[in-house]
Amino acid sequence: MRKRLNAVLAGLVTVLGVGLVAPAPAGAITGGTVDSENVYDNVGIIAFYDGTGRYRCSATLVTPTVLLTAAHCTAGTVGKTIVSFNWSIDDEAPSDLPTAPLETGYGTMTGPDWYSGTAYTHPEYSDFTDMDNWNDVGVVVLDQPITTITPARLAPLNQLDRYRQPALNKTLFTVVGYGTEVRQAPEGPQKPTPQSYPIVRRYTDTVGQKLTPQILQVNGNEHDNRGGGGSCFGDSGGPTFDPQDYLVTVTSYGYTANCRYIDGLQRVDIPVVQDWLATFGVHPAA
Repeated sequence: MRKRLNAVLAGLVTVLGVGLVAPAPAGAITGGTVDSENVYDNVGIIAFYDGTGRYRCSATLVTPTVLLTAAHCTAGTVGKTIVSFNWSIDDEAPSDLPTAPLETGYGTMTGPDWYSGTAYTHPEYSDFTDMDNWNDVGVVVLDQPITTITPARLAPLNQLDRYRQPALNKTLFTVVGYGTEVRQAPEGPQKPTPQSYPIVRRYTDTVGQKLTPQILQVNGNEHDNRGGGGSCFGDSGGPTFDPQDYLVTVTSYGYTANCRYIDGLQRVDIPVVQDWLATFGVHPAA
């Protein structure tokens, strides 16, 4: 089964990317706020092909020419990746979404608001096989620099260590990404589930739950009165910002199909990630 669309790892972990080949049940942030005022204008949506179809993830501009995202949003990419920073992408599923390779085009995802680039994957990405060496980090190097958007600030080395327990369970982190909220479908079964459309940028606060050398886990339940929700399908690669507005993680995985439980976020404040990012000219904020 397609790993970015609905993969289950060890019977528990679900990758949070999403396919664009059909209006399948796949969404994004649970709860939260639609970013119609461009609070996070340096967070974009990326679309790309691999050998099985077209997919989408989220990503963050960290230099004028580099986007930071998840490795499972870059590994196996065929041809170019495209990106848009518009907060609203699509209201409903078009009927003509292509499954063809890049050479035949992106269908509705074209125009002056889209940029192109080349995807690269962390060489030590474990493809979700080794929790101690997760390294779910990738970048997209743009063909042309973007000078109208201020890049996000990459966290200093080991920034997340300052939030270790007992502070972690009292700390709110902000996750950002594209897709839709978990909600009732307009027809059929009324159990809240991730919905594919509309595709918009959302953000929400989520509370810290566990910190490991590679992963920040957070409580993604929108009914947790300490926070406002969490991430879901389509948010993969999107950023998490700490209370000091540093980019500290990218969204990696979740534990349930309805995205109302624990989220796993790949740390980008650790040496194995920052040493690799430096080869692309990406450095932590001073």
